[in-house]
Amino acid sequence: MSSRLTEIFEDEILVEKIKGRLPYLFHLAELESSRAGKVGMEVGSLRERIIVALLIYKFGEENVETEIPITEPEIDVMLFGKPVSIKTITGKGFGGVKLIWTVDPQKAREFRETYYPRCDILLIQINWDDTGGFSYIPEEAQKRLFDRVGREGYIKLLKPGTNPRGVEITKEALSSLVEDDMSEVIKISWQKAKVDYDPYKRWVDYWRED
Repeated sequence: MSSRLTEIFEDEILVEKIKGRLPYLFHLAELESSRAGKVGMEVGSLRERIIVALLIYKFGEENVETEIPITEPEIDVMLFGKPVSIKTITGKGFGGVKLIWTVDPQKAREFRETYYPRCDILLIQINWDDTGGFSYIPEEAQKRLFDRVGREGYIKLLKPGTNPRGVEITKEALSSLVEDDMSEVIKISWQKAKVDYDPYKRWVDYWRED
């Protein structure tokens, strides 16, 4: 069954909106999660919320389930009852995208031995001052590639002693998935607009209310 996510890529008005608005919103997320010029880890949660808000805008609040149990490390949102994973990556390449986050080497090994693709992926490649993309990678394409390349070719365990936070999909596998005939991609020019942003204004305004 085709995923409803394909409807995003068939909606020409929404495609143009994504091209124009996503860099602005992701830039805002970076500003909101920055201190002394450094972007903090919480930017990932803000980016995820921006994409979930896009799904709510397109498909309606009643069709987007956001209350996902913490025991579901891969699933970020349910769309029409079907699980979706939202992943973001910064830069030109496709390395460093996590399948799960864990600092426990034993859990990482167990994950690799039991993992099999089970949800569609929305992948956002952020590449400031250059071109990146907004991609839909269907579950079916993931399963087909996984069956072809196997666990070793699909999953990368991080080396012990290197602050190994999580288990990654190999950059070769992710690159193949983005280029798969079943996948959809919106090319995005990632330019930062000048933003007059005050991280405290909203909260100060709340304090000012009677």
